[in-house]
Amino acid sequence: MSIPFIDLKTQYARVAGPVEQGLRAVLESGAFINGPEVVKLEKRLAEYCGTRHAVGCASGTDALMMALMVLKVGPGDAVFCPSFTFMATAEVVALLGATPVFVDMDPATFNIDAAQLETAIRAVETDDATLYPLPRHTGKLTPKAVIPVDLFGLLADYQGVLSVSAKHGLYVIEDAAQAFGATTELGGVTRRSCSFGQIACTSFFPAKPLGCYGDGGMCFTDDDELLALLQSVRVHGQGADKYQNVRLGITGRLDTMQAAVLLAKMDIFEDELRLRQEVAARYAQLLAKIPGLTLPHVPAGNLSVFAQYCIQAESTAHRTELLAKLAKAGVPTSIYYPVPLHLQPAYANLAYAAGTLPVSEAVAGRIFSIPMHPYLTAPVQEEIARAMAE
Repeated sequence: MSIPFIDLKTQYARVAGPVEQGLRAVLESGAFINGPEVVKLEKRLAEYCGTRHAVGCASGTDALMMALMVLKVGPGDAVFCPSFTFMATAEVVALLGATPVFVDMDPATFNIDAAQLETAIRAVETDDATLYPLPRHTGKLTPKAVIPVDLFGLLADYQGVLSVSAKHGLYVIEDAAQAFGATTELGGVTRRSCSFGQIACTSFFPAKPLGCYGDGGMCFTDDDELLALLQSVRVHGQGADKYQNVRLGITGRLDTMQAAVLLAKMDIFEDELRLRQEVAARYAQLLAKIPGLTLPHVPAGNLSVFAQYCIQAESTAHRTELLAKLAKAGVPTSIYYPVPLHLQPAYANLAYAAGTLPVSEAVAGRIFSIPMHPYLTAPVQEEIARAMAE
């Protein structure tokens, strides 16, 4: 049996007509950069997420970079990030000369632990590594921002993160690259991803819950001043016209053709979220019968979009055994993430030692992912479960 890890072909068959119509309109208009489809998409997604503004950009990484730039994050600043996430989250911090301070995660949700975030901030404020493990640094660091990640489609603990950040006067930049469409109950109100913090960022990489056919991303904000700054930074720090540059910026524009693809996909997005819930529920029922597996946990009041379906084995050896069984049955798998960021060679200059963030390191040794997308059928899921149970 040939099983795709993410089935973009079946999805394309469903949206082929509207996608091709949208692309043809862009080709005929010749408005390939910042065309009307980009503006239409920004308005539609801002309304969907419940924010006042959205700014399309070239990737989720560019979205994070732009957010940090307009908040004037730079050398001497500490930015608190989870270690158990994709490279981009902390990479943009380091590229701007600021210092990533890695924080361990909640073992149940895989998201940043708000209690440990509080301790890490106090450690930086007092420059006391006995309170919490700190990166190697020169001079005193100034706590500046937090980047909580909505990992695997589940929103971070924003009640805790926003409270801790406000207490210490830190910016919050939501990294919702994996969680577009996810919701949570906060203060009796249902809120959607991309609506938290001063700026929220997402990615439209093809494998995301809402993905385009290339790279793409978006920033969201309720702040008019931040909107103007994001729009400027997106195009080389543009001022009144394209040849007036009032600040440093990047080439961060969202291609009009990608916006056309996303507009077509938004028409089926809510239905795909419903299908993802059905797929996740079937997995939970099938895999609960297999001993030694820890299945994804979604806290009450939350809706995960299940960008990935990640399971924990009992041990690294158990994971190796399960991956071999799945490979033999033709089931594709992946590991998100085999090495936490604080132990990656790219951050060797920060001198984090093994054992520094024990939860992230332990989960990295046990976690693995199986196929997850809206078009998984019950028979295929049953085949995947049988492969693990044998």
